[in-house]
Amino acid sequence: MNTEATRELCRKQPFIKGLKEHEVERLADLAKEVRFERDRILFGEGEEGTDFFLIVDGAVSLEIAPPGGVFRVDTLGPGDEMGWSSVVGSDTVFQGRVLNDLHALAFDAATLRALCEEDKGFGYELMRRILGVVADRLQATRLLVMDTHSRYAQRAGA
Repeated sequence: MNTEATRELCRKQPFIKGLKEHEVERLADLAKEVRFERDRILFGEGEEGTDFFLIVDGAVSLEIAPPGGVFRVDTLGPGDEMGWSSVVGSDTVFQGRVLNDLHALAFDAATLRALCEEDKGFGYELMRRILGVVADRLQATRLLVMDTHSRYAQRAGA
């Protein structure tokens, strides 16, 4: 059982707001407070993720790491989510690096998937919210690519 402070942190997260009270309680029971120092790699690109995170404080860079460098795709901060791929059972899409000391709530992805199977209504709502996160990340990546390549497109007459 979590402390009341952890449960309250969970209730304040934007991702959780609007869930039914019993769903909030179940998630709060699963929440584990975690802290990571600056420059820590939380997960690598293409790895099997194990946790879904809600950021309480700090910042994380989502990156792709091709040979020869690292390219930042997005920066996440308080109120943001990360690790959606672990909940849907796929490998991570980005690398996650802590930019500022991080305080987050962590949820075991396998347990979340089991909860979704057990309670289909909750599962639908959780996956709907996760799909919103995926859509936001896709849009951020799209805008970054457009911004990065717009000058080349202009020179080519686009």
